[in-house]
Amino acid sequence: MRALVLQQYDTPLELTEIDTPAAGPGQVLVRTAASGVNPLDVKIRTGNAAHARLVLPAVLGLDLAGVVEAVGDGVGGFSPGDEVYGLTGGVGDLQGSLAEYAAVDARLLARTPDTLTPREAAALPLVVITAWEGLVDRADVGAGDKVLVHGGAGGVGHVAIQLARARGAEVFATGSPASLATIEELGATPIDYTSTEVEEYTAAHTGGEGFDVVFDTVGGATLDASFSAVRVHTGHVVSALGWGTHSIAPLSFRGATYSGVFTLLPMLTGKGREHHGEIMAAATELADKGALKPMVDPRHFTLETVAAAHDLVESGGAKGKVVVDVGI
Repeated sequence: MRALVLQQYDTPLELTEIDTPAAGPGQVLVRTAASGVNPLDVKIRTGNAAHARLVLPAVLGLDLAGVVEAVGDGVGGFSPGDEVYGLTGGVGDLQGSLAEYAAVDARLLARTPDTLTPREAAALPLVVITAWEGLVDRADVGAGDKVLVHGGAGGVGHVAIQLARARGAEVFATGSPASLATIEELGATPIDYTSTEVEEYTAAHTGGEGFDVVFDTVGGATLDASFSAVRVHTGHVVSALGWGTHSIAPLSFRGATYSGVFTLLPMLTGKGREHHGEIMAAATELADKGALKPMVDPRHFTLETVAAAHDLVESGGAKGKVVVDVGI
């Protein structure tokens, strides 16, 4: 099969022929239709993602959408011809999705939504699992909660808005002036972080009490701001980028709590992979109800033009999730 292989960090991916894998016990052989491109994919390729360990040489690509070709021993629930998607590889020793076929742990997969194209399905796995683990698993967002999403027009952020709204929350989201219209279209109240201080928007939207849940998808100073925006006594801050050094004094003085999300952990350790499949199945239900739809950049890329796809993601100029057409 054709695949893109990373031989050494910070070098171009090489399009080459490698052996097509077989579906081992507990695995499903998937013919890849599309592969989503995340900022993390670029960091992995350039060697700037120490948390996303990789065994080189490797096939990259975290997000996969495709069609089941064969199932291995002990696999139930999937049959050849099923359309599936998931966060399936590109870290550790797991083959990624920038290849015509991938042998995937069946626990990581779910059937794709009937309402989404393969390109749209490939845009969801990493971002929807991250949003779900933050808002549902950690914060248990529900009806009546006031939720603040930092980076509401971003990859994780735009899905987090939809997920929180589907669970009955009132959603607010920060963004740059250029992204405010998108945030509003997603159903959240937009907040221009470039012109409004955290104390101002917290006072305006919560009477100074703070948001029930603050979901940080940006990190750095934005996480620090989250500690000052969360509700007194009962509030909860969740971050998908809780790295670096931060003072938790503002959080402590509000009597609030904090959780971190590390989406790759089940892939790296082999533990908890069933839950990733469960999240993807829940995402399918939401999408088919019309409550979840990813934003996808309209430009098309192939295995031959992946370098341009990575450049687009790295530049920040994408209009939604960048997707590579592999077998479409």
